[in-house]
Amino acid sequence: MTTTAPVTTRAFGVDLITFFDPAFYGVSSREELESLAAAEPRQVWDRILDALQEAGIAEFEMTFAPADRLTAIAAFGSAEAFAAEVAARGLSVVSAYFADIEHADDVTDPTTREAILAAAETESAFLAQLGAAYLVAGLPMRRNNAQGDNLAPVDLATALPIADIANEVGAITARHGVTLALHTESHSVFWTPRDVDLFLLLTDPFLVAFCPDTGHIVLGGGDPVQLVSRHRERVVIAHWKDAAGAFREKALVDGDIFDRHRPYFRAAGQGIVDWPAFARTLAEIGYEGGILLELDAASDPVGQLIAARTYLEDTTAGIL
Repeated sequence: MTTTAPVTTRAFGVDLITFFDPAFYGVSSREELESLAAAEPRQVWDRILDALQEAGIAEFEMTFAPADRLTAIAAFGSAEAFAAEVAARGLSVVSAYFADIEHADDVTDPTTREAILAAAETESAFLAQLGAAYLVAGLPMRRNNAQGDNLAPVDLATALPIADIANEVGAITARHGVTLALHTESHSVFWTPRDVDLFLLLTDPFLVAFCPDTGHIVLGGGDPVQLVSRHRERVVIAHWKDAAGAFREKALVDGDIFDRHRPYFRAAGQGIVDWPAFARTLAEIGYEGGILLELDAASDPVGQLIAARTYLEDTTAGIL
């Protein structure tokens, strides 16, 4: 008599940043990919959707162009047509990444605030049309100090106006049946365990939830298991990403900071994240979401997603 080990019953998803390697589309640069998406948006989206099906992925998080709302509408003609195409393929949109707060120079500026809130309204309405549940948002990047040789502190005076606009965005998304979830982005003000503690204290739990990204938490010197356990009542969605260890370089925040993060990230099982412990913690807190994978601009997205999915199916078997 043989027995089969139980496998996870969770849906596997992916953040579409995984599909940002230009070579995947047969072009050689980010600029060429942007041009292709502008000229042939349907070609780009069909390539992504075909790959999701091939990799056995059930749901996805939309992100920057070309995997964004505007390119999807350009490709299919309307939000309704895009939703129909996604459903016809047996897929679903679970979330979208919202970078407007993250990219704001000054969230206290009235014009900036108005633009952020208007964008949140538009994005939330779009997600509601797709049946998506979450708007995942990054907070502003850390600033360099006046001397330009270190990072400025993220103190209470810095945090309060950012928390305030997060609450406002959360109120907008809630009206559309969509939940705002803050994402732990490396070198943002919402990165280290202390940052997470601070901003989740300052934001309203009825309006603002938590999206832990395991890889970025590791880069910030944190333990994803401890952080999720500490903020168990706020976790609604998670990015499953591995990393080699903490980012200990003295790096200023500039246009290349994200490129300097990339060598630290790893495929699931090749870094230091304790995946069984992470899965057990999510199970203990009653987490209802799926396993949302993330690979930055994967060179072989289908093959790498299949490998990550297979590894995590085995690793979380009988846990989630």
